[in-house]
Amino acid sequence: MKTKTLGLVHTSATLVPVFQQLCSQYLPDVNVFNIVDDSLIKDVIRRNELTALTARRVVDHVGSAADAGADFILVTCSSIGAAVEAAAGLTAVPVLRVDQPMADLAVKTGKKIGVIATLPTTLGPTSDLVRRRAAIAGKEIELRSKLCEGAFEALMGGNPEKHDEMVAKALMELSAEVDVIVLAQASMSRVVDGLPESARRIPILASPVLAIQHLADLFK
Repeated sequence: MKTKTLGLVHTSATLVPVFQQLCSQYLPDVNVFNIVDDSLIKDVIRRNELTALTARRVVDHVGSAADAGADFILVTCSSIGAAVEAAAGLTAVPVLRVDQPMADLAVKTGKKIGVIATLPTTLGPTSDLVRRRAAIAGKEIELRSKLCEGAFEALMGGNPEKHDEMVAKALMELSAEVDVIVLAQASMSRVVDGLPESARRIPILASPVLAIQHLADLFK
């Protein structure tokens, strides 16, 4: 039987080792290659939106992954989710946005769903995805979104402690209001282990591991 090949499209080189580790754990028999273009997310942040030009470039990268022999393509950035969905309709192989399995699990887990992010350009697309996946599942939900303003700037400015403190505070506040929390950015997941037990009484979901576990099920 032919060995499956997974193409990963990233908007940050920092995500490559994260997904390589997950693929080694959950997809040991799958060939994996990476395409990285950090100018995509930089453009989204600078313009505070996903422009048509940037979306077209995402579609081009997904097409390149298909041309390179991918049997399945995973795009690991939530901020460009709309472009990923557009690319899926134009590509001969299956294409998945990284946060879809997370959104589906959140919808299954509870009615009151919290979405937290450090960038508005990620909060909007992830919140929209959760709403649409709930509609597809035929489930009514209550969505509560929280933006940790200034946390992303602190992280990029070399102050991860401030970032973690701000995210932890927001997570503790949100955990008292919802049944499950969705992390719109994987960079926030490292904060979860340090939370008090009271804040971890509900599921707090991160997209990378859920996406790779979902692919592992598909590849069986």
